[in-house]
Amino acid sequence: MSTTALPTSPSSAPLIRRPNSVAVGTIVWLGSEVMFFAGLFAIYFTLRSMSGDLFATEAEKLNVVFATINTLILLSSSFTCQAGANAAEHHQARRTGGIFEFAKWGMIEWFYLTYVLGAIFVTLQVFEYLELIHHGVTLSSNSYGSAFYITTGFHGLHVTGGLFAFLFVIGRAYAVKRFARKEATSAHVISYYWHFVDVVWIGLYLVIYWLK
Repeated sequence: MSTTALPTSPSSAPLIRRPNSVAVGTIVWLGSEVMFFAGLFAIYFTLRSMSGDLFATEAEKLNVVFATINTLILLSSSFTCQAGANAAEHHQARRTGGIFEFAKWGMIEWFYLTYVLGAIFVTLQVFEYLELIHHGVTLSSNSYGSAFYITTGFHGLHVTGGLFAFLFVIGRAYAVKRFARKEATSAHVISYYWHFVDVVWIGLYLVIYWLK
């Protein structure tokens, strides 16, 4: 007596969870950005190996304390960014309590704070540039100036791009009637990017300000 297998009903079929294509694409793009900054580090070390004494002399003009404070500001923004991404994951766009009840903040409030911290970082970096220019360290002054401004300048441009992205995500949260998965994905994507620029800055900070 032969038996015939019953067809599997859709409800009993195994659920296939595919990775989010936007998030995967962002990670792949960040991989290319890793190669880009690896090239900048290679430029810095190549110029340094050719002009070691010059780099040692010019590095004395750097304000390490100022750069350390600015670094702490940027690193703190990574925590606020992650808090915003976590709130977005729970589809909490806005705060549900008082302005000082941080545990009840939504994605918008945390991303606003992240934006402010990132803007402070860029502003202080501009002040550092002006101070170094005053001391004769410019993009065309010597190989050290070229290496310093190219590496930190491109990073600053990436931070600035991230600030515009935060405004876009915040504006999108205001525009939609219902905060859903698509908006949460945007929040996670910008968090990946922001953590990336923070990690890159840690490398630049250690190499430029401490590896003398």
